[in-house]
Amino acid sequence: MSQYWNEVYRTRGVDERSWSEPVPTISLELLDVLGVTPDDSLIDVGAGESQLVNHLLARNFTDLTILDISSSALDVARESARSENLITVQADVTTWRPTRRYDLWHDRAVLHFMSAPDAQRYATTLSRALAPGGAVVIGVFAPDGPESCSGLPVTRYSAHDLAELLGEEFDVIAQRQSRHRTPWDSEQSFQWVAARRAS
Repeated sequence: MSQYWNEVYRTRGVDERSWSEPVPTISLELLDVLGVTPDDSLIDVGAGESQLVNHLLARNFTDLTILDISSSALDVARESARSENLITVQADVTTWRPTRRYDLWHDRAVLHFMSAPDAQRYATTLSRALAPGGAVVIGVFAPDGPESCSGLPVTRYSAHDLAELLGEEFDVIAQRQSRHRTPWDSEQSFQWVAARRAS
């Protein structure tokens, strides 16, 4: 799968990737709702070439990690950020074994690419990586969203589905439905949740 995504990033420009967004508006809004501050550590899962890290660096965050299966995407992210405060990890989130815990887990558009068994492995990794009292922001295709993306099938989620995946130790603080406009001006329906783990 890493080769597949490396090829996607090598052969498609920013304006040819449906998920591209210059400003991660919903992500930043939900971080604010959760009360996340620059003192918190954050991991962005499946970060790719997302602009979220650059916006967080501009907000003076100093403990940022991005994880992606694509080395090509991570190379671009490092070059864009040019910050010693950014740690990059090339790994498959379903098999990755975190060596530390984070205050916030962020995922926009990774979970929906996973089968049901992989989604459970994803949830296990999340649980291992997130500190007690930590927070989660997840954005995925909603029930009325696309059935495939980048040539791959996807799983669509409601807010209830996401809450069930996270489990009873998480309280959903906020949820959002949004319409993401692709670079070629089509719309994709997203479901978001912001949740906090019990201390």
